[in-house]
Amino acid sequence: MQHIVPFLRSKRTNTAGLLTWTLKMAGVSGCMKYSMFFFNFLFWLCGCFILGVSIWLRVSKDAHQTIQIDISAVNLMIAIGAIIMGLGFFGCCGAIRESRCLLLLFFIGLLLIFILLVAAGILGVVYRSKAEGMLTDTLKKYIPIDQQSEEFKKDIENLQTQGKCCGLINGAQDWGAAIPSSCNCKGDPASNCVSYKGTEVYKQPCLQFLAHVVSKHAAIILGVAFGLAVVMLFGLGFSMSLYCQIGSK
Repeated sequence: MQHIVPFLRSKRTNTAGLLTWTLKMAGVSGCMKYSMFFFNFLFWLCGCFILGVSIWLRVSKDAHQTIQIDISAVNLMIAIGAIIMGLGFFGCCGAIRESRCLLLLFFIGLLLIFILLVAAGILGVVYRSKAEGMLTDTLKKYIPIDQQSEEFKKDIENLQTQGKCCGLINGAQDWGAAIPSSCNCKGDPASNCVSYKGTEVYKQPCLQFLAHVVSKHAAIILGVAFGLAVVMLFGLGFSMSLYCQIGSK
């Protein structure tokens, strides 16, 4: 028994030493290294594209007149493009140079974005059911419509023409005394119309149309956010695996 214990200890020591030597000789997986580089290169190109288009929209007067996009939205796109470019650069350099520091920066940055994305998705799901109530409270301030500014009334008429709706919350009565021709539903199926003061008008208030549009776009945004989250999980896994392999090299 006294001879067996030293033998087992020596065997264990030799096995641990062999494992350490094998890890050192294995080094960094070339497949994982270049996959990580390619992934982040595409990430960086996407950032360049977003940043370039955003800056063009910000400085081009022709773009402002043609597209009429909100400046705050353009500024947000510039910030997003710059962040994506920075993360892509850290990931590319960290992979090709086998730099643990850059890979760690990439991992932390991507993890923070992933957490923010998940938090935004959860808040979107939670407040999705409350969106119609909040929209109703906002629209109540603009009733009766005929007492609002001409620009606002023109926007509502365009909305009514597009959505085949009338009024904001209660239908045609939201307009007060003057009901515009955009509420007229002649030529549409009778199920979409209702008689109001001797005129056939759209039955659906524009609140229902807006709620449907918001719900539809929210579903698309949540789907895109989920897809991005899956891609980010792959990026997090790649970067951490490469980080650990470089550490054991």
